[in-house]
Amino acid sequence: MYGCRASVLDLSPIYEGVDPYTALQESVLLAQKAEEWGYSRYWVSEHHDMPQLASSTPEVLLAHIGAKTRSIRIGSGAVLLPNYRPYKVAEAFGLLATLYPGRVDLGIGRAPGGSAHASLALCGNFLEQVGKMNELVEDLSALLLQEFTVEGQPVVARPVPPVPAQLWLLGTNQKSAQFAADHGAGYVFGHFMSEQDGGEIVSLYRERFQPSRHHREPNVIVAVGVICAETDEEAQRLASKRERPLGSTIVGGPKRVQRELAEVADKCRANELMIVTDLPDYEKRLRSYEWLARSVFSLDASM
Repeated sequence: MYGCRASVLDLSPIYEGVDPYTALQESVLLAQKAEEWGYSRYWVSEHHDMPQLASSTPEVLLAHIGAKTRSIRIGSGAVLLPNYRPYKVAEAFGLLATLYPGRVDLGIGRAPGGSAHASLALCGNFLEQVGKMNELVEDLSALLLQEFTVEGQPVVARPVPPVPAQLWLLGTNQKSAQFAADHGAGYVFGHFMSEQDGGEIVSLYRERFQPSRHHREPNVIVAVGVICAETDEEAQRLASKRERPLGSTIVGGPKRVQRELAEVADKCRANELMIVTDLPDYEKRLRSYEWLARSVFSLDASM
């Protein structure tokens, strides 16, 4: 659609009456179907101590997803960097990129991903770590490119993959856009959880982008909440059943969804749209992604 690629963001939801094992199997199925239907990427989120979400450790789930798929790019949306040392993150994604060459994306963010007490349990003083975000990103970037040193001595995150994980920063405001631009990273604007002007934020990123070995030119993904069904009425009915509606979601049949997604893509000059669908029914969720692939993006899918 309009030159935009399409991809999937999966929060690995645990719906009522479902155990975490089943929820994760549904994530595997979604990744496999996304690949079959022609989506470019499948990303998973990171959340902590949230009973309704199963993905607390993206790199572990991605290792499993990679083994269950063949070609779709897999990545994190996002690893929450203040929770960790950059060296460990680089090792984990270097291993993934070695297992699945040319398929791995490392999306990073700065949110806690859970309650204050969960953050304390995970990393101690989260706010202190957020204050070091620039240093953390610099170190991670250097590690991915084998340019990192400690006390003047090179330190390598091994194994070294044939193609390093591609670096992306996620955010919803001008600060995150500036961060991504400064570090030559791709930028993912979280449209589905922001009330801000995405066009203005993405323009800032594009204007201030500094080319790097990660990305030679600006690269923009817009993450959009979408519920698609055969008709507008059916999509609205499905949307009404959600327990935790996303902040901004496009709801409708293929024609309405296509029109509204085109407006978002044009406003943000997006290279790619990443779709997150929040429906308390795994089968209906799959069907929504299928309608998007068939009728909205017209992906080159083997359906």
